[in-house]
Amino acid sequence: MCSNGFDSTNCFRMEELETNLSPFLHKLFKEWDDRKARGLFHHDITTCETKVLPGEHNFVATLIEGRDQKKRPTEFGMNQVLQPFHSEKFNFTKVKPQEVIFRFQETENDSAQYFDGAPPTVSASPSSILINVSPIGYCHVLLVPRVQECLPQRVDQESFLLAMYVAKEARNPFFRVGYNSLGAFATINHLHFQAYYLKVQYPVEKAPTEELTVVGNGVSISQLVQYPVSGFVFEGGASLEDLSQVVSNACIFLQENNRPFNVLISESAKRVFLLLQCYAEKQTSGKASQEFLDMRINPAVWELSGHLVLKRRNDYDEASEATLCSFLVEASLSGPEFQELKRCVLESLASASPE
Repeated sequence: MCSNGFDSTNCFRMEELETNLSPFLHKLFKEWDDRKARGLFHHDITTCETKVLPGEHNFVATLIEGRDQKKRPTEFGMNQVLQPFHSEKFNFTKVKPQEVIFRFQETENDSAQYFDGAPPTVSASPSSILINVSPIGYCHVLLVPRVQECLPQRVDQESFLLAMYVAKEARNPFFRVGYNSLGAFATINHLHFQAYYLKVQYPVEKAPTEELTVVGNGVSISQLVQYPVSGFVFEGGASLEDLSQVVSNACIFLQENNRPFNVLISESAKRVFLLLQCYAEKQTSGKASQEFLDMRINPAVWELSGHLVLKRRNDYDEASEATLCSFLVEASLSGPEFQELKRCVLESLASASPE
C-alpha cells in the first residue's frame, strides 16, 4: 500500500474488482482470465509492481522489466502517419486462434446477445477483440474493426464509432479505450484500438480544462491546461454519434496532415481526449534527450494519459513526478506549435460542423 492509499494489487486482480459489472465486462474479464490461466501472455501483469507517485498529477508507474524486448517489433517507419497495409508483415489475421476473445457485429436492436462455443477464428466476423499478449493492465485487449478487410492504422468514422460503442457498453469509468496513430507509437499497421481496466483516475482525466468552442451539434471542445501534454477534450453533444463524429473528424484532419496523435475514450465514452505529440520525430532527428532515451519509454496513449510503463528497476524505484513531467513535456508539442495546430483543427471542425 502506497502512502497515498493506492494498493497496487487492487488494480490488477479479478477478485478485487467491482461486483456490479456490466454483462459485457463480466464476460470479457472471465475470458481474459481464462487466457491468463492458459499462459498466453508474455508476463503476468497481476504480479507487476505499480504505484501512484506523490505530487500534483499523481502519475501511475508500472514496472514491467524487459517488456520492450518481448513485444512484437515495429515494422514500419515512424515519420508517416498514413501508410499502406502490407500483408507480409505481422497483422491481426495472423494471431493464434486462442488469442481471440470475442467476435462481434452490430445488431438491428439495442440489446446485446452473447453466444458461447463459436469457432475461435477471426475470419467469420467483421470485428474482433483479442488479448494483448504484452499487457500493461488488467484485461488489456485489442479491438480490431472489420479484421479481414486488413485496414491500415487510420481513423475512419465507422471504426471510431465502434470503439465508442465498446467503451459505452463497458459502463465503467475504469475501463478506457485508446488509440495510437502511426508516428505516435502504434506498433502494428493494422487498424486497432486498445483497452484495459485500471481502478484509478488517470492524471489527464482530472486535469483542468479551458473551453474553446461548441460546435453545431452541441459538442464542447476544450483544451488541457496545467498538464504536461497538449491536447483537446471533447464532451457533450446531442448523442454519442454526434460526439464520435466530431472527434473522428479531428483525427482525420490530423492524420491527413501527417500529425501524430493519441486518443483516450474516457468515462464510458462521455469524454474523449485527443493528445498531440512529436516524440518519434525528436527521436529520429536526434533532439530527444539521452536520459529519456535510456529509459526506453514509448509515449503512447496510456503514457500521455499518466500511466507510464517503466522497464528498468532503477527507473521505477527513483521515479518522480518531476522526471515524468519533464519526459511528457519533451514528448508533447511546444506551446507555439500547439497554438498553430489548434487554430487549424478548430477551423477544420467549424467548416465541417452543421449549421
